[in-house]
Amino acid sequence: MSRLVTVVGPGGVGKSRVGLRAAAMTAHRFPDGVWHIDCATVTDPAVLCHTVAEALRLTDGTARPVREVLLDFLRSRRLLLVLDGCEHLVEQLAPTVGMMLAAAPGLHVLATSRQPLEVAGEHLLPLAPLPADGPHSDAVALFAQRAAAVLPTFRLTEGSSAAIATLCQRLDGIPLALELAAGRLRVLSVEQITQRLDDRFRVLTGGCRTALPRHQTLRTAIGWSHELCTPHERLLWARLSVFVGAFDLEAVEYVCAGPDLPAEDVLDLLSELVAKSIVLREDDPGAADGALRYRLLDTLREYGAQWLHDSATELQLQRRHRDWYLGLATWGEVEWFSPRQLETSVRTERAHSNLRAALEYCLVEPGEEQLALFLAGTLWYFWIGCGHLAEGRMWLDRALALAPEPTDARAKALWVTGYLATLQGDLPRALPVLEECRQQALETGDDRALAYAVHRQGCAALIGDELDRAVELFDEALWHYDQLGELNSNVLMGMFELGLAHSFRGEKATAATWMAKVRGECERFGEQWAYAYGLFASALSAWTDDDPALALSHARECVRLNHAFRDLVGLVLGLELVALIAATPGADGEPGDLHEAALLQGAASAVWRSVGTPLFGSSNFTAVHDECARRIRAGLTEEESAASFARGAELDLDTVVARVLAGADAASAARYGKAQRPHDREAVGALRGPLAGQRE
Repeated sequence: MSRLVTVVGPGGVGKSRVGLRAAAMTAHRFPDGVWHIDCATVTDPAVLCHTVAEALRLTDGTARPVREVLLDFLRSRRLLLVLDGCEHLVEQLAPTVGMMLAAAPGLHVLATSRQPLEVAGEHLLPLAPLPADGPHSDAVALFAQRAAAVLPTFRLTEGSSAAIATLCQRLDGIPLALELAAGRLRVLSVEQITQRLDDRFRVLTGGCRTALPRHQTLRTAIGWSHELCTPHERLLWARLSVFVGAFDLEAVEYVCAGPDLPAEDVLDLLSELVAKSIVLREDDPGAADGALRYRLLDTLREYGAQWLHDSATELQLQRRHRDWYLGLATWGEVEWFSPRQLETSVRTERAHSNLRAALEYCLVEPGEEQLALFLAGTLWYFWIGCGHLAEGRMWLDRALALAPEPTDARAKALWVTGYLATLQGDLPRALPVLEECRQQALETGDDRALAYAVHRQGCAALIGDELDRAVELFDEALWHYDQLGELNSNVLMGMFELGLAHSFRGEKATAATWMAKVRGECERFGEQWAYAYGLFASALSAWTDDDPALALSHARECVRLNHAFRDLVGLVLGLELVALIAATPGADGEPGDLHEAALLQGAASAVWRSVGTPLFGSSNFTAVHDECARRIRAGLTEEESAASFARGAELDLDTVVARVLAGADAASAARYGKAQRPHDREAVGALRGPLAGQRE
């Protein structure tokens, strides 16, 4: 069997449906899953690998090129990638697919495209339109099925089947064309549809003499559907093409409305386009507000874009689209510090494709460079809190290169870039951009940028094990924040990081004071992201105080919250601590579960490969990991430890998190109790960094 199969055929022939059905039928052969990538939403080839990584739930946090991260992830796995609608990316996609297949022997790829990828070993599956040779053909059956969905009273009879067969033959059996035609049965009979279609054949097939007949037929069917729309429906169709992927009603009302298309008419017009099978309705059970989303099929989006391109409003629509998603990002930054933080995470994730389009517009349109800096910087909460470190750096680096002049937007982009690089363990990049931000802030009198630059320099010092300098910088940053009246998730993280630095220095009382302040502010404002990091510190403190039951409860919640946000940095810190707790003996002397501890360390190692440098390369952050590894070595043979570690490294992230969260805290408390265990005192005292000096 070929490891690369490409379903090829004209637009509207059903390539996506066939590909997805084939993937579902063969899913049992791929223990690491079937993963669908909607390539149609990728307008910029530069984010192609990021899109694949995102679909694989592989948070692109490492400073390595994301292509290397993909190869590393795929190398030991058996899975199927479905690359759906990739004809516009063939030139960029083909070498990437070839490289992935060469590096990962267990990888299979199923692509759908209007043209082959032309990669060695590719097996082509040409998809022809449905047979339309008579009243009992597949094309007639599909038309009847779609017609019944549109018109409940529709019945396929001996009298009507001949007329339907004629219509299906005229449409060459192309499924999309059949569906568009069936949508007209609300107002036209089959015979009227056929008659009007005949007219459109004569009008619309002469545009491109070199086009394939089936492409002409599809364009004819779409063009005919377009002609049957009212002028306002056609106008909305064209304007909807500015969206990439899914969109919601509020976005449509803002972007597409105007003097010639009143906002109050948009809902009814959108409903008509849904009824006519031009716009697809997407139910979104995960939406907190129950709001629906909509999408144009790629072929119909292309058709609408052609009409938009021919109008004088294309640039205006692109700007309005940019403005809407700039507003979404700005409001998201505000709501990130609120009880709606998780909702903000989900809402921004769902707008990801359109945010990319807005960023690309700002980067290629002359005069928009400052807005590119502003948008990329404003999305810090998404890049960092929702696990898109590498993609965030890509957009920020491009924007910084285009706009070197010192502005407020550039200052923010600089400290966000430094923050991203620090979390990736890439201090050679982080330190100079943070220093540039600090110098610019001093020269321009920008106290806010100065606070953020100094704060992130403190983070770099923390992971560089310069604890005294870290404490000094965090103190300075928090003083600036206080003078400015600044209080948000970044400020709370500064408090957490200062407390952690004190903890690493063995100053337990001071650390506890700062952690208590973080918890209190988080609870007051409903903040959960910084709270999850505070839980890591609380779990660490509970473990050193010989209360592993409480430590496990905090560590589990740390893992759960960070997984909800897709923040792998916080998640893997919690995971390392859960592994150590698993290796801890119970209150009654029952040995720890060393096999589970080794498995969780294996899982953590796989996550670190996606995040960046394991434990940031910091000796202080590594202390928990090293102590857990010491216990495993003391209780398991090398073969036993390696086998459990390897099993953990192969688990997908959802399975790992489910495993961590399984089991009642009551059972954990029964196992661990809360009594001091003299036999553990020596081990606690031996730990460096965060646990030093905290055993008494």
